[in-house]
Amino acid sequence: MDTASETAVTFRNNSNSIKRWRPSSLMNIVIKNNKPESVLQSIDVDKEMNEKKISRSKSLNSGWTTAVAVVLIEAKNVSHLLQDDMTKGLFCKLRLGIESYKSKSSSNSIHPEWRERFKMHLYHDNILHVSLWDRGNPKISIGSCAVDLAKYQKERTHDLWLELGESPAKVHLSITMCAVRAVVSDECICNFNKYNETYSISNLDTNLNDVGVLHVKVIGARGLGSKPRAYCTLQVDNQKVQTHRAGTTSEIVWNRCYLFNISDVSSTLDLKVYESSIANTLLNESIGKVSIPLLRVANNEKRWYALKDRNKRNSARGDHPRVLLQMSLKYHPVKASLKLFQAKEEQHVKKGMKFDIGLLYSNVVFVSHVFQALQQINEFYKRLFEWDDREFSLFVLIGWIIFCYFIQIWMIPLSLLMPFLWHWIWNRHQDNVLVARESFNEDDLDMNNNIKDESDKGLMSRVKINEIPQVTITVTKGIEMIASYAERAQNLVSFKVPFISYVAICLLLGATFGLYLIPYRYIMMAFGVMKFTRKYLYPNRVLNNDLLYFFSRIPDDAILKDWKELHIPKPQEDNSRYQARSVSTSI
Repeated sequence: MDTASETAVTFRNNSNSIKRWRPSSLMNIVIKNNKPESVLQSIDVDKEMNEKKISRSKSLNSGWTTAVAVVLIEAKNVSHLLQDDMTKGLFCKLRLGIESYKSKSSSNSIHPEWRERFKMHLYHDNILHVSLWDRGNPKISIGSCAVDLAKYQKERTHDLWLELGESPAKVHLSITMCAVRAVVSDECICNFNKYNETYSISNLDTNLNDVGVLHVKVIGARGLGSKPRAYCTLQVDNQKVQTHRAGTTSEIVWNRCYLFNISDVSSTLDLKVYESSIANTLLNESIGKVSIPLLRVANNEKRWYALKDRNKRNSARGDHPRVLLQMSLKYHPVKASLKLFQAKEEQHVKKGMKFDIGLLYSNVVFVSHVFQALQQINEFYKRLFEWDDREFSLFVLIGWIIFCYFIQIWMIPLSLLMPFLWHWIWNRHQDNVLVARESFNEDDLDMNNNIKDESDKGLMSRVKINEIPQVTITVTKGIEMIASYAERAQNLVSFKVPFISYVAICLLLGATFGLYLIPYRYIMMAFGVMKFTRKYLYPNRVLNNDLLYFFSRIPDDAILKDWKELHIPKPQEDNSRYQARSVSTSI
């Protein structure tokens, strides 16, 4: 017992000695021997530094009033600046004040493209620094430049080619500055009347990229359901602006004016309304959207436009959500007509096409229906040539002989005017859009039945699994292109876009008189000489197809559905002068 007690006392003494030599005990010894003011001073310094950082971040967050959207597109004249044409990738660095971004790497050294969008904020520093780098080991700087944003107008999109110092390399940027926090007046300071003389028909120049100008006044919105701090974005081609965030109220008021330079009158104004919240920042989903064709704009008219859902088919959530706009469009008719036969402006930032097995199945069903229709037409011609109906076959034969005897080459474009005349006389006031493809039943879209089908099993067994998405995208693009151009031809002759239909009528009339006055043999010879010699006459020309470019301006049935305006009931408030009215699908 005595031995055990002695052992326990010895252990307790040893434990006390161990505690005495722990780091905390050593710190206590140091504090006891030295004055504690130095430790307290260091703690105060840390607190002061943290407070400065917090106050600095708060000041930076509240110190900007302008959002800067920079789209990095491409670069040129870069390949001969690289060492032995060997590069691991080219990237750009952007810096505005304390914000800096780095783009992805492009492996194409001849014509590098990035097509990335960066969102920055404008503080007291207005200088945007741009530099191009070669991702090597070590990294090599190809060139840099600085852009003074104070020289450019806000609420406008500026397309810039920047020279990188003394080198011939250039970088293509699109910069838009929007005062999303600034206090603006209710009065619009845009002088739109000065463009009447600029785009008059007598003032004709060769710049087809400047066709007209669009003035948009975003007045407000109603019926959004809740009371969000909403803002909206407006986009025409590659020009995109943003309004400020309105207060939490059921009747949102913006009263902002914007000007867009128009290079193609067949474009649309895409408006999207967003909610300023953390969830929307992460999901980037809009409350509602609407697409307005420019050729439907009624000058100086205030109109309510119903907001649609994500698919642009039904009304968005809320109490008939709508936005009030006042727009004016001024364009040069001759330049606008010539622009229809040039390539459309390419989108700077594109969305990739996603794999959709349901869309593939619906397109396969559509192709099968097309083949069935062609088979029926083939059977009809067989019966016609086999004289199954003798009276009808004889009538067709006599009509064909008379047609071939009296036909002249100048009558061909004139005969193409018959569909226009038919729709003009009989179907001018129709409001319904003809849909080329019938809607399919939900049972037909059941993928389980599709998988069980033996033919589909054979197809899947012959195609590798990793090739299915690419094959689907290729088939979908081909089918959509065929169906789209067939619908565009139908919409051209049915005056869905009267301006483009009138241009086609004028061209056909001009071709009719030209073929009537000039022998078609000479025209064909001149056409062949022009085709064979334009490579030497215009060595820097861009290969194009005027007819396809013209047809690309005509909307198909899907685009017409996107453009279709929804009915807005009469508002309960005293705003009868802004009462919505139903509009035809024709422009």
